[in-house]
Amino acid sequence: MIREKTKLNYFLLKLFVVATHLIFLGAVWLNGNYSSAFEVIKLAVIVIATDIIYFVITGVLEQDTYTIDHLMVLIVNISLIFQSCFGEITFNVKHFITILAGMVSYHIGYLFTRNSFKAEKLKPYYYGGVGILMVVILLFTGSRSMWINFGSFSIQPSEFIKPLLVLICATSLYRQQTKKKISIFTVNTDTIYMLAIAAVILLLQWWCRDLGSIPTFAAVVGCAIINRICYPRARLSKKKIGALIGCALALVITALILAPSYVKDRLYVDIWADRYGNGYQQCEALIGIAEGGWLGKGPGYGRLHEIAAYDTDIVFSAVSEEWGMFATIMFVLLVLVMLATPLINSPKCYYHGNIAVGVVAVFIVQMSLNIFGSCNLIPFTGVTFPLLSNGGTSMVTSGFLIGMLKATQSPVFVRNIIEKTPERQVG
Repeated sequence: MIREKTKLNYFLLKLFVVATHLIFLGAVWLNGNYSSAFEVIKLAVIVIATDIIYFVITGVLEQDTYTIDHLMVLIVNISLIFQSCFGEITFNVKHFITILAGMVSYHIGYLFTRNSFKAEKLKPYYYGGVGILMVVILLFTGSRSMWINFGSFSIQPSEFIKPLLVLICATSLYRQQTKKKISIFTVNTDTIYMLAIAAVILLLQWWCRDLGSIPTFAAVVGCAIINRICYPRARLSKKKIGALIGCALALVITALILAPSYVKDRLYVDIWADRYGNGYQQCEALIGIAEGGWLGKGPGYGRLHEIAAYDTDIVFSAVSEEWGMFATIMFVLLVLVMLATPLINSPKCYYHGNIAVGVVAVFIVQMSLNIFGSCNLIPFTGVTFPLLSNGGTSMVTSGFLIGMLKATQSPVFVRNIIEKTPERQVG
């Protein structure tokens, strides 16, 4: 009886996904700016066909939850509709390909981390992966850059560091309670290694002038530190917690003092006084949001597609202009609902709980930087909006991270591993 009710719920969820896409496609058909109806029909056929094919594929997979699967296809296909409407209704082939790559990465991330025991045993390789990516960045991206260009195609290797850092920051209760005495100090070596690699990553980001990504990496490490000092039997005094907070504030102040001059200029610049200079992009982004209002100008009727990075750094403004603030907020809420699934179906082990916190930290910080930057509440950072911005590296990384989040909802425990593991490690 329970299984039949679950199937019914998932059927209704499938119906909701398809109906939502049809509503968006109907808006494109009725209010869109297109010269050929074929483009709208092609977009509609591909979106609905992708829904159906994906439902069939996920239906044959054995797992404990399918909620994130449905939310994932709902979100990425809305993203495809948005990206196909900037300036004129034209099916965005490139974004569709990156979505397919992201969905493959999503399932790889799920399969890779669903067994927490195996995932944690591979932690030395995560450090090695970060090291290899750093070498690639330093050798192949050019002078203090983060991009590798192959003609018209480019990748950003630093994006792949994000899931690796999340995995490095995750820990089981057993490892967290395993401490080693060094001189007069009793420390957890896993935490020391984590802080060391985090410091190296942040220094690399600063060296490569990718300061916009530093808050994302810092948030992952910060959440990991909170998890580690708040776990059972941590027994950290209030003085030590206060000292940690003080150190964090000191690091932030030091970073602001040592920040390059162009970063300091962004903190204090009056964008309207320099509307056609340094403030041009943010001014146009704000104007686009204002002109879009709640319901938007209509799909394809925006003008922000003429501005640099309209489909990446200021994509929030570009979507708001054409679809309105109502549709944009709805998209943000859908992503937040997907990120909130661990609150409904809590992870079954401490390691998976750490992964869930790390993934949520990445998405919340990146979305906040993109949205607040577009709204001129903070300086522009050049950070993409996960699952919405155009870009293969970002989509693949975001897909892998959401796959890790799904793994926390549908874990796999191997019986012989549990039997050989001390009781305290299972926690």
